[in-house]
Amino acid sequence: MPLATTTSSPDQAPAPARTSRPAAARTVDAVKVYGSGSTEVRALDGVTVEVPAGTFTAVMGPSGSGKSTLMHCLAGLDTLTSGHVYVGDQELDSLSDRELTRVRRERIGFVFQAFNLLPTLSAGENITLPMDLARQKPDAAWLAKVIATVGLEDRLHHRPSELSGGQQQRVAVARALASKPEVVFADEPTGNLDRRSGTEVLSFLREAVDRFDQTVVMVTHDPVAASYADSVLFLADGQIVDRLVDPTATTVLDRMKALGD
Repeated sequence: MPLATTTSSPDQAPAPARTSRPAAARTVDAVKVYGSGSTEVRALDGVTVEVPAGTFTAVMGPSGSGKSTLMHCLAGLDTLTSGHVYVGDQELDSLSDRELTRVRRERIGFVFQAFNLLPTLSAGENITLPMDLARQKPDAAWLAKVIATVGLEDRLHHRPSELSGGQQQRVAVARALASKPEVVFADEPTGNLDRRSGTEVLSFLREAVDRFDQTVVMVTHDPVAASYADSVLFLADGQIVDRLVDPTATTVLDRMKALGD
């Protein structure tokens, strides 16, 4: 299992989980502060966590709990005020901007709520765009497998405006996986989708873990979406306050109610 359950009290953060799998991403004493003085906000307050490779982890918490900040720092989209963040064995804090850009391009995939597709490009061109910009040749067999799995073979020449919301998000997921990243980060990937389209995207993320041994970290507020994960991290006030293994929508909802979301 990716993360162990804990028996800590609500006022005490659980100890870091032990796992036999290597960490695809992790933080050590991560602190992120915005503002200063009376306007200071500690979005992350000493977070130490590991995301085991080949697992699907959901991150949840009340608004302002730090869940998106944690994901952005793990993904190298934001920097810590103090502490350390790693992708595999690479510490991101010590990298130059150019080196960090390379790590994000070559080792990390992103799926965002707003899809972030270029409207002038076809679905196929959007999928390969990051590799095209990096002047990398796609692995043809892998790319075909990803496209087939998301069911987009007959839509590759369509532009985003000609695709449904679910199809656009599947393009975004395929783009994130096309370069075989070590870890995929998904920020509310079903937030703009109807239930059917959301289920399609979540099913594919689950399949990417089970079939491709992909690592997925997903921020979500939806207990049903979180139930697709192997485990759920719960944040409150910038700290990890609970973990749930083998979640169901009901158990996730119960934990969220206890946190006051």
